[in-house]
Amino acid sequence: MKSSERTHPYHMVEPSKWPVLSTFGALTAAIGGVWSMHGGPVFGLLFGIGLMIYSAYCWWRDVVHESRNGIDYTNTVRRGLRIGVVLFIASEVMFFFAFFWAFADATVPIISRTAHVTWPPEGVVPLDPFGLPLINTLILLASGGTVTYAHHMLKLNNQARCADGLFLTVILGIIFTFTQGLEYGHATFGFSDGIYSSTFYLATGFHGLHVIIGTIFLGVCYWRCKLGHFSAIHHIGFEAAAWYWHFVDVVWLFLFGCIYWWGSLSYFVPS
Repeated sequence: MKSSERTHPYHMVEPSKWPVLSTFGALTAAIGGVWSMHGGPVFGLLFGIGLMIYSAYCWWRDVVHESRNGIDYTNTVRRGLRIGVVLFIASEVMFFFAFFWAFADATVPIISRTAHVTWPPEGVVPLDPFGLPLINTLILLASGGTVTYAHHMLKLNNQARCADGLFLTVILGIIFTFTQGLEYGHATFGFSDGIYSSTFYLATGFHGLHVIIGTIFLGVCYWRCKLGHFSAIHHIGFEAAAWYWHFVDVVWLFLFGCIYWWGSLSYFVPS
């Protein structure tokens, strides 16, 4: 039965080779990575990563084509995609909750009997929360405003202003990543210097990775906006990117409040 003759509102996905190639790339990268750590060549790791990137590009290219053919993305499908994005972000919330719980387990005696009496631990010099971390907080808050502006312009069907807002958001995301790199360069503790560095780098490092992913996501949306892929009514891809970026913003506010400010309060404001 042809797509134009369907009698249901659902998208029946066509067979695709990209999931298989992505899986093969991930397996090759994993084996190649372990091999390279034991003195083997790095070719397997690089080949696997390259295959995953290529497969992801082709897979997402097909998804973009499906979204624009005027047949597959019915109202029912778009509602399902929105629910899927919400559930994905909920899973990301649980992911970061594990890091916050590890931080609380090490710092709050009411949660753990093994929590440190003083935090940060003796000998650790934390970063000043009102230095680079505060600058990054302002950068992310500004980026939340620019992506909201872009979304508002898109709803008004103003593609040019939407693209401007997305461009500013991408630039702010790049600046945030660069600033966080400077912050790591100023840190006096290494990756393996105890529980403080473990919780700090895991939480902020994974957040930084999410910022990079979100920046790429919004960069693709910027390019699609310039190509006229979105309309005031149909812009699921943009909505997903905007929701993801707002999630990244909120997580950073919790990181700044808990790990940077409260976690260093006893050092900068001794009792």
